[in-house]
Amino acid sequence: MKWLQEIKLQYLFLFMGITFFISCKNEIKKVSPIKEETSRVEYLPYYSDESFTPHWLTPNSDEEKEFHKIPNFKLIDQLGDTISQETFNDKIYITDFFFTTCPGICPKMAESMLSLQNKYIEDSEILFLSHSVTPSIDSVSVLKDYADDRGIIAKKWHLVTGDKTEIYDLGRNQYFVENDLGVPKDINDFLHSENFLLIDKEKHIRGIYNSLNRASMKQLLVDVATLKKEYL
Repeated sequence: MKWLQEIKLQYLFLFMGITFFISCKNEIKKVSPIKEETSRVEYLPYYSDESFTPHWLTPNSDEEKEFHKIPNFKLIDQLGDTISQETFNDKIYITDFFFTTCPGICPKMAESMLSLQNKYIEDSEILFLSHSVTPSIDSVSVLKDYADDRGIIAKKWHLVTGDKTEIYDLGRNQYFVENDLGVPKDINDFLHSENFLLIDKEKHIRGIYNSLNRASMKQLLVDVATLKKEYL
């Protein structure tokens, strides 16, 4: 009978619908929640030259103590305070090189650093340091206005100016912030890079990151957490 066939079809569609719903529900249960990324290494590597070849040293070993460190410096921040390595004693810091009139990558770099500042705003162990590569233009007052316009917190994030030769030597010969391997440069060659560097409490370089790349910035967060564990 036609009415009987229609009833059978209705039950068939109902059964198929229930089966599909159960199947989908089971599939949803199988989906793993997104886990927070953690480091796959116990210690971060150490770096000593522009090639950024990783050196896997044991913290507090004799080799680590003799390894490349950022030397002392004296620069002036946006408050007019003298900034040196003493400012970063017992601190982890993230550093970069910029200039206030930069129309290109610097605003994006500042956004990335500001995001880090806000993340670690309550963490007294983490500080930030940005060097001006046009110190003759970026005076203390210019840096102060730049900081105020962007919500940069003094004492947490230091914007520094000073002697151009000292800043360029730090950038090229100590932080190795540029990527131009084997290309000789002097004070007349403009220093500029989108890279951030992670510096540990002993003034060693422990990582380099592209501030314009989200994956690289995400890795920086993972590496900061790993580095902090060394001091527990």
